[in-house]
Amino acid sequence: MSLEIILVFIILGITILLFATEALPIDKIAFLIIVALVLSELTTPEEAISGFSSPATITILMLMILAIGLEDNGVIDLLTQSIKKLKILPMALMVPAFMLISASISSFISTTAVVVIFIKIIAQLSEKYNFSAPKLLMPISFAGILGGSCTLMGTSTNILVNSVAIKLGAEPFSFFEFSVYGLILLAVGIVFMTFASRWLPKSSNDQLHEVYVDNTFMFTLTVKPESKLIGTAISEAKFYKNPDIRVLKLIRDDIVNNSPGPNTTLRAQDKLVVLSDVKAYASISKDDFTLTSENEHYFQEEVDPKLDSDSEKNAYSYVELLILPGSEFIDKSFSEIKRLLFNVATPLGIQNRNQFQKGMRLNLPKIIKNTYLQAGDKLLLRAKEDEITYLYSLDNTIVMRQHEEDYKINPYKRAISLCALLMVIGLAATGVLSILASTLSGVALLLITDCINLSKIYKKVNWQIIFLLAGMIPLGIAMNNSKTDLWISAQLLELLTGQNNIIVLGVLFAITMFMSGFMSNNATAVIVTPIAITIAAGLNLPPKPFILAVMFAANFSFFTPMGYQTNTLIYGTGAYKFKHFLIIGGLLSLILLVVGTLLLATML
Repeated sequence: MSLEIILVFIILGITILLFATEALPIDKIAFLIIVALVLSELTTPEEAISGFSSPATITILMLMILAIGLEDNGVIDLLTQSIKKLKILPMALMVPAFMLISASISSFISTTAVVVIFIKIIAQLSEKYNFSAPKLLMPISFAGILGGSCTLMGTSTNILVNSVAIKLGAEPFSFFEFSVYGLILLAVGIVFMTFASRWLPKSSNDQLHEVYVDNTFMFTLTVKPESKLIGTAISEAKFYKNPDIRVLKLIRDDIVNNSPGPNTTLRAQDKLVVLSDVKAYASISKDDFTLTSENEHYFQEEVDPKLDSDSEKNAYSYVELLILPGSEFIDKSFSEIKRLLFNVATPLGIQNRNQFQKGMRLNLPKIIKNTYLQAGDKLLLRAKEDEITYLYSLDNTIVMRQHEEDYKINPYKRAISLCALLMVIGLAATGVLSILASTLSGVALLLITDCINLSKIYKKVNWQIIFLLAGMIPLGIAMNNSKTDLWISAQLLELLTGQNNIIVLGVLFAITMFMSGFMSNNATAVIVTPIAITIAAGLNLPPKPFILAVMFAANFSFFTPMGYQTNTLIYGTGAYKFKHFLIIGGLLSLILLVVGTLLLATML
């Protein structure tokens, strides 16, 4: 074993330890890998930074931008509304139906984005129709991972493995080349999880509800005297049918109706206390409703005619402000805060976590003006872009996030965004363009048609993933330069001498799956792909089944909550314990290990 190989093992060991313990953020780990490779002279400086210009990195960045465009222009919302219709199904059919939909969408859109959407949908449906959310969340997460493994653009791991393999001289995969195998593994996963879901926790809707309300605020709306809704049922208001908006109270002449029904008639100056997320709130018609406070004329949102122009509208943002202990806002009423922030920002809504409990309707104030802030509460403010800096400077407060003011969906942009996605899939699937060229073309279409704004994209892209890829790709180059991949492959071949080729393939599948359970699936793929190709060459066998074994196994990290982003996401809702992943996810992993190995063995 040469000194270079020893250095690679040291860097590799420290990297795996840092990933497994999460001692540092993944982007920082990736950057340190680049520095370590340069200082140890395992790569040239140019090779060490080549990950930033890698086709895999750029392709994944383009797919992220496409996904953001789909979300911002309402394509994801369109899918969401269709999914909610499945609430009529019994649980026995709901699990496979939701899994199939999650897998289908994840084949072309970021799995993480899909699962985030499903968490919100399930939180709403479980509360409204009283079914157990945990029975669905884990199956949906697993289905998203399985679905993403069915196409070349389904996950960043697939793109990365394909890119590394091409650099090492292997033949590239076409868009749907391995879809048949992916679909068979998906079918196995759906059947298993449909039966296994009965052993998942029966109910944890409280924890899930906390996740859901984390992005919701209370607002008070007043029916304008000139509103067309006066004299009509409250259900006639467009927002009433929006599942992201809940009407909590109706106040009329200081008389409170705690349960206004859909047939309640609206009158001028009626006040509605609603619970809504920011996006849904922005969609409420300002022609019919206005915000109110203690002094009607003082707090009423005044609309400047100049704001009709797009340039002026873009000068405003919604800002979520978290109140910390010691803040000057503590024990201040909503109206008092309005005065404190005069000419800086307009308070619109409040999130008081103490009121988001089972008795929420009873504990709510009549209207927001009666609410006094405490540490841990959040305010939603409407502020000019040039005043947001002031909000960051406030003592004992934190600006949690910013939202664009104009959330109205443009049907033209929604259609263009959907066409862009279909164009990318069509061009890549037919081989007219490479997947990199296809994604670049799709983003170009969104830019030309003004469906995305790069200044906003910069804030929304997950740059941690980009840095991770940029750091791990040169590690793969270092393994090749130092012949570490050849050394590891030789040891494995010697260990497995005399074994059937299927056993060798299964061992590679198992090693990759185990590693991805404790570190990034992308990092695992970069490390193991060169080894897989070398093993195939040593056995004088075609490399594709071995490359696919790495591709599938790196994704199939079901037995730990940290193996894949979506698993971490649902684990964070508090609906599951580690044992649920270890037992149910572990059994699924073993089944897929056997089935996947037998399937890929047909290619030998």
